[in-house]
Amino acid sequence: MSSSQPMRFKDKKTFHARKKDSEAILAQYPDKIPIIIEKYKNERNLPVLDKIKYLVPFDMTMGSLTSIIRKRLQLSSAQSLFMLVNQKSLTCASTVVGDVYKDDKDDDGFLYIVYASQEIFG
Repeated sequence: MSSSQPMRFKDKKTFHARKKDSEAILAQYPDKIPIIIEKYKNERNLPVLDKIKYLVPFDMTMGSLTSIIRKRLQLSSAQSLFMLVNQKSLTCASTVVGDVYKDDKDDDGFLYIVYASQEIFG
């Protein structure tokens, strides 16, 4: 992999190690959701986040989470940011992260989100 494309979280750790991580996080923080947020693999315009693991409250909205990521990426208001759950579905900004987690969490216990500067279809 090139240096501009960091190794994916799922490629760095085995399923068992990721599951153990999420279980430990959930045991320590039962009111929080463990999320992995990474740049979409074909994204060319946005920077890489300085960290990919996030722990957010169940009742946070996707809009609030998107705002946090926008700030971390230091995006201007003119730059668009799309957050895709499991690399496929855009969620409504008013959707509560807890509901997204319940419906879309990975078998390893993490919720995976990728971000991109444009909508990705196909």
